[in-house]
Amino acid sequence: MIGDCILANKELLSAIKSPDDIKKLSYQQLNELCSEIRSLMIETVSNNGGHLSSNLGVVELSVALHKVFNSPNDKIIWDVGHQVYTHKIITGRYERFSTLRTENGISGFSSPEESEHDIFYSGHSSTSVSSAFGIAMSNLISGKKNYTVAVIGDGALTGGLAYEALNNAGRSKARLIVILNDNKMSISENVGGVARYLAVIRSKPEYFRLKAKTESTLNKIPLIGKPLAKEIFNIKTRIKSRLYKSTFFEDMGFHYMGPIDGHNLEQLSEALDSARLINGPVVLHVNTIKGKGYDFAEKSPSEFHGISKFNIDNGETNLSSESFSSAFGSLLCDMAEKDKKICAITAAMAIGTGLKEFSEKFPDRFFDVGIAEEHAVTFASGLAKGGMKPVVAIYSTFLQRTYDQLIHDCSLQNANMLIAIDRAGFVGEDGITHQGLFDIPMLSSVPNIKIYSPFTFNRLKFDIENAITQDGLFAVRYPRGSDTTLPNGYEISEKDFDLFNENGGALIVTYGRVSAEAMFAVEKLKAENKMVSLLVLNRIKPIPAETFNIALTYKKIVFYEESEKSGSIGSVFAETLAEKGYNGKFEHIAVNNQFVAHASVSSLMSKFGLDRESIYEKFRRN
Repeated sequence: MIGDCILANKELLSAIKSPDDIKKLSYQQLNELCSEIRSLMIETVSNNGGHLSSNLGVVELSVALHKVFNSPNDKIIWDVGHQVYTHKIITGRYERFSTLRTENGISGFSSPEESEHDIFYSGHSSTSVSSAFGIAMSNLISGKKNYTVAVIGDGALTGGLAYEALNNAGRSKARLIVILNDNKMSISENVGGVARYLAVIRSKPEYFRLKAKTESTLNKIPLIGKPLAKEIFNIKTRIKSRLYKSTFFEDMGFHYMGPIDGHNLEQLSEALDSARLINGPVVLHVNTIKGKGYDFAEKSPSEFHGISKFNIDNGETNLSSESFSSAFGSLLCDMAEKDKKICAITAAMAIGTGLKEFSEKFPDRFFDVGIAEEHAVTFASGLAKGGMKPVVAIYSTFLQRTYDQLIHDCSLQNANMLIAIDRAGFVGEDGITHQGLFDIPMLSSVPNIKIYSPFTFNRLKFDIENAITQDGLFAVRYPRGSDTTLPNGYEISEKDFDLFNENGGALIVTYGRVSAEAMFAVEKLKAENKMVSLLVLNRIKPIPAETFNIALTYKKIVFYEESEKSGSIGSVFAETLAEKGYNGKFEHIAVNNQFVAHASVSSLMSKFGLDRESIYEKFRRN
């Protein structure tokens, strides 16, 4: 399965300039095209990193969608957007696909900036049905006959927003087709071969044409026509309920079709054609295999979900150094051995947040709640009320979804719990939807929360232990990547702040990963007899009161932070200084009211003036 994909030439693929070219090909050619697409994806992701398993699983589905529908007039909305590689390739981005996830190259997620075929920016889960239903209703109101398709995975159906949308959309007459991409059989399995056979038959266009014609004919028969049609419908429904364990979607008002083999192009195309004939919202259930076509990804789909560069021949990556995520996970395991009240909660990210070992060692105290961040946080608050010590491990970008829960269910309730915020700050190639730049502005407005921002493993250990062993609501945020190297002579203490080079001519104030960059810049300036003081905030909320007394003694202060500027720690620091009568020069360098596209972390640090060279140059000139 490895060789066939990798050796596939790109003869058909090179001729695909738009979805219109897909429609001209035979099914045999389309299957060959799918092999070429898989080959391209494996080659590209092995060089650039990216989401491989999810993309390999939807190659045929993506091709079938563009064969049947007319994008961009018909809108295809991809939930999460980490499975859009095939969609990108066949919508005019084949020539640029080698730039995937590189600076100024194409994004790893759907991006309207790139193509009219990408309807929404996406990177967060469970949003597709809501946004697709909005478009479908807009079409209905304006009299347009176009279709709207939402492609959502069974994993994304663990998010509550999807159910809110299904509940709302099922009562409508919108031309909405929801493709349930089921790669784990999480929806109840059908009973027996008869059900599977009928699922295929019920997905053929001829079935719906005959059904519509029969109903129309019966309705025209005087007196008995409509009652007879209704009774036939009721009998059919009762039989179908026996054959299928779940009619959940039909109970919500959707027409349910499937499950269909998601790797059979002809069946998929017929089913999609059928879905277009139905007057009202439809759920088409499609079974796919994550990692399809690449042995290593099929056997370990989680490991190849989001992966760095790897060796195609053996599937191995070059990553070997310990990360903040793994350091956090190891520490939590050590603490949980001694303290039976410690619990860990994650939202479908056990591997990414470093909790896989914890899940194996302490299964009774590990909770993967699915893609349901809001529930994770409120659930943790309940655990805390019950006397446990919950730790919620969550990426910064996904923490954004939990604002109300943090305020109402945690802070207001005085919950004793820890939010471990992974991927804080720039995350690099995952890009615009995943940068961890908004947790600080969000959390800075939450009462009663203490926030720490370690950037070394030693300080991470201290902050986690401190948070778990004390009462109150804590957040510990740490960057993506491995341990930080500091210049000789610099160590981060266990205090709430550290002051280096006291009595310099100006003061740098910062926290987190930028602190190390500032240390190297300060050392370089010192070698040139330019003394600059450095104040590192280890606790960033509340800001230690003593730091303001220190800052007031300097005529020039530059605050650096790897965060959105508005509502940030630097803003709070400046406001407090002003209230205390500071009349010196204060400058705040951060990400200023903008979204940040994908690029390497080092490139982004330089672009926003947060790297050591930028800091050095700024003070060297002044």
